[in-house]
Amino acid sequence: QDLAREAEQRSDMLRQTLFQGQLPAVNSPDGTNFEANQNQTPNFKVVVLIAAAGGLKALSQILLDLPSNFKAAIIVVQNLDTRPDYDLLTDTLNRSTIFPLVQAQTGELLQLGFVYVAPLNSHVFVTANGAFCLSQAVFAGMAHPSVDLLLQSVAASFKQQAIAVILSGTGNDGTMGIQALHQMGGKVIAQDEITAEFFALPQAAIATGKVDFVLPIDAIASTLVNLVMAEVTE
Repeated sequence: QDLAREAEQRSDMLRQTLFQGQLPAVNSPDGTNFEANQNQTPNFKVVVLIAAAGGLKALSQILLDLPSNFKAAIIVVQNLDTRPDYDLLTDTLNRSTIFPLVQAQTGELLQLGFVYVAPLNSHVFVTANGAFCLSQAVFAGMAHPSVDLLLQSVAASFKQQAIAVILSGTGNDGTMGIQALHQMGGKVIAQDEITAEFFALPQAAIATGKVDFVLPIDAIASTLVNLVMAEVTE
């Protein structure tokens, strides 16, 4: 469990550093407020869809293929450089999903049936009770937003309730987060080489030895349905 403890400690340390020890207040769906550091572990699943170059088509297909009764919160992260690219992402995903598409905001609790998009040039974290924390801090040598930081916080917060999907892209961001998520009992899916426009990102994930499924794009949504609908047995 060393890697799991390391993920939890690193996630907590980063959040405390970025927010000067003051995690934001959380807005619950019924309008009440409570502190984000309360230890209320979410009891539902979260799916993190990760893409970079060539990943927009894959993201769209997965969201199109998910049924209306899909019982999970969905977070989408795609590394983009410009506002027009980000607007294209949100416009395309809006047309691809029946679920409400919203931009992640600090203090907002994740809810079932919503698709959350990481804001442009912001790191996204998830607190222990399933609320978002955002930061525009810049870390040397780290992507912005960082998939590693997000996945480590999701692993620490959601544990076996977390699923990560690594789609078309370049680079290797997310490999540390994947290992932490696996150690905490979560599942990892990578898009296969045949259907990924750019295979470097899925390939780096696969090379960790912690990927549970390597699948063509048209098999990913059905696998997510099976994982989300299955009872947690661990």
